[in-house]
Amino acid sequence: MHNIRVGAKQEQRLTVTADLAIDFLGLENTRVLSTPEMIRHMEWACRNAVLTFLEAGYDTLGTMVAVSHLATAPIGSVITFAAKVTAVRDRRVEFHVTARNGQELIGDGTHERTIINVAKFAARLAEKSHRK
Repeated sequence: MHNIRVGAKQEQRLTVTADLAIDFLGLENTRVLSTPEMIRHMEWACRNAVLTFLEAGYDTLGTMVAVSHLATAPIGSVITFAAKVTAVRDRRVEFHVTARNGQELIGDGTHERTIINVAKFAARLAEKSHRK
């Protein structure tokens, strides 16, 4: 089936912009990368780490996130998101994920994704929406 190997890695870079930063503190100089955006980009790095190993018609969905947001990243910072496959069990793929602002670790944790057949997933979702 799929040939995902433990140790597969992906890195992605992102510049923190105003639309990725918190704005609820009310001061412009307190705007930093939000935790939900950090997690979103960690998930994308994980997805992209395994996407090329999947057979046609398959993708992954996130099923678990356990991360700590350790430090701030102000607007203009360039963040490197790194994902590494740590385990593959049937359809479950586990990752170690990090986010770094230069050398500073700003996020660290684990993420799990499950492999799905996109057509079957869409069919099940359509069935659920008809039951409402």
